[in-house]
Amino acid sequence: MAPAESPTATATEPFPAIEGSAPQPLGQSPSAGDGLSSTANRPAASSSLSDHLRRASVNFGQSELPEGFFAAAGGIGSSIFSRQAVRRPSSSAPGSPVVQSPEFRETMPNRSNGIHPVVEEGPREAKADGSSTSQTTSMPVEEPAAAAPFPNGYHFPPKHSFGQSMKLGCIAFGHYVLTPLGFVVTIYGLNVVAWGGMLFLLLCNASPAMCHPTCDDINSPRRIWIEIDSQILNALFCVTGFGLAPWRFRDLYFLLRYRLQHREEALRRLAAIHRGWFRLEGSKDLPVNIGPRNIGEHLLQGGSRSAVPFPETKIPDAPLTGMRARPTKLWKLDLVIWLMVWNTFLQCVLSGFMWGLNRYDRPSWSTGLFVALACIVAAIGGLIMFLEGKTVKGIEGVPVSRQDMEQLERDRERGIWHYNNIKDEDLEAKKKKEEEKKRAHEK
Repeated sequence: MAPAESPTATATEPFPAIEGSAPQPLGQSPSAGDGLSSTANRPAASSSLSDHLRRASVNFGQSELPEGFFAAAGGIGSSIFSRQAVRRPSSSAPGSPVVQSPEFRETMPNRSNGIHPVVEEGPREAKADGSSTSQTTSMPVEEPAAAAPFPNGYHFPPKHSFGQSMKLGCIAFGHYVLTPLGFVVTIYGLNVVAWGGMLFLLLCNASPAMCHPTCDDINSPRRIWIEIDSQILNALFCVTGFGLAPWRFRDLYFLLRYRLQHREEALRRLAAIHRGWFRLEGSKDLPVNIGPRNIGEHLLQGGSRSAVPFPETKIPDAPLTGMRARPTKLWKLDLVIWLMVWNTFLQCVLSGFMWGLNRYDRPSWSTGLFVALACIVAAIGGLIMFLEGKTVKGIEGVPVSRQDMEQLERDRERGIWHYNNIKDEDLEAKKKKEEEKKRAHEK
């Protein structure tokens, strides 16, 4: 006999529905007796040191990869809407219905039908006292299917004007800069752009006054400043190339374990590390209300672990739209990991040329070649993460601010429809136009 539902079981929260408390950790903790028996014969200092090392090892194996400059840019670009000042809902208990939040019901009423009256002002009639009244007619306007909300009531935010987009972008960037990581990444990026721009101008001979006695003279101010710029850029690239090497080679270790030894847990660990853009095979079939807070209950009921990252609490948040993104092709994960590793290898080669040879003996082609290669491989990796992250958010949804909810309702009352996708575009009509152009071109 099923237990009676608590009074709070039907409480509504932001989409998807949320109820239940966070499950207990899946792993079992050792009992007090076990702890005493395992440490009884060891010195206290040795036990404490080994515990600290074990915890540090576990934390490093589960920590997300620190973002390089290009990866951070890709992540920010793909999640610019999700950085609005709104709370992202957590997940609900398995089997609970997907419902709308009270806030959403207040700001988006009458979403059950697809017809909404639009008031139109008709001709005015004169009264006996000289005043006039206008005749109004209520004409039902049918909401396009592509503009209708999802079954749980979620609707993507409306498309913003250029000014609104710039404002939101500046606000999101401002919030990011105020974080410690965001401040460091911003300062780092500004240095790369500034010194890289100066090097480009010097290579283009933009300052003839520095060409003394000639532009190509080894002791000319131009050549001296090219060397200074190159050394500074090399040092900046070493920060990410060498500083992120432990995490990059950790990812490579997990990848090789999966590819060579077919260890499923290794792939699940990578899915947890890259949870922002990578989705496992079979994850689309998981219940849409499953998230980090209730994944334990789902697995205890016999759910498949192969579609869930490891540790299980690193599973992505429950999708706002009630739809999960498709699985990510594995070759993209391979490519991103190998590109980041190659960025470190290329930085080693560049540093060898820059530090092992002086500017008199160093080949002129070495600096430009390896700087370009290191930037290209990092940029390609960041681009893949950006595109995949944007695809995931286009399916699973992004948080919507109250201002956007109010704008959606105001426009709906005026008969202005916003298509329910991340681009706010009529994708079907756009697809038909492309097909017509293709047919016309073939003829």
